[in-house]
Amino acid sequence: MAVARKGSQVITHLAIGFAIAYAVTGSVALGGLAVLVEPLLNVLLVPFHERAWHRKLQGAIGQRRYLLRALEKCSLTLMHMGVAFGVLYFATGSMAMGGLAALLEPVCNVLLMPLHDRAWDNLLAGRRPAQAA
Repeated sequence: MAVARKGSQVITHLAIGFAIAYAVTGSVALGGLAVLVEPLLNVLLVPFHERAWHRKLQGAIGQRRYLLRALEKCSLTLMHMGVAFGVLYFATGSMAMGGLAALLEPVCNVLLMPLHDRAWDNLLAGRRPAQAA
């Protein structure tokens, strides 16, 4: 079930990205391009981001560690927004389109992914009694 849930999360994330790119550009081709390029760039960049922040977090304790964790999450969000902006700007040549995508994509993920996770939690909770029998 864990693999199905993770796969479902990936599909949901890609669907959100496609929907935003399509809504912003009106093009299925550009929406598809954004769905392929944006996650690939994020997958390539995230390990470098994590490695850099891991060095900063080593040895940090107490409130400083919490502050650094919060800054890490903000930095990761800004990186994702920058990638979304860059992909749509490159595809359309419009800073407005890139900016709109950069703002909408994280907001939609923050709002919709918890609903996805809640649906999976309810699905798994509903199956547990049947599996125990």
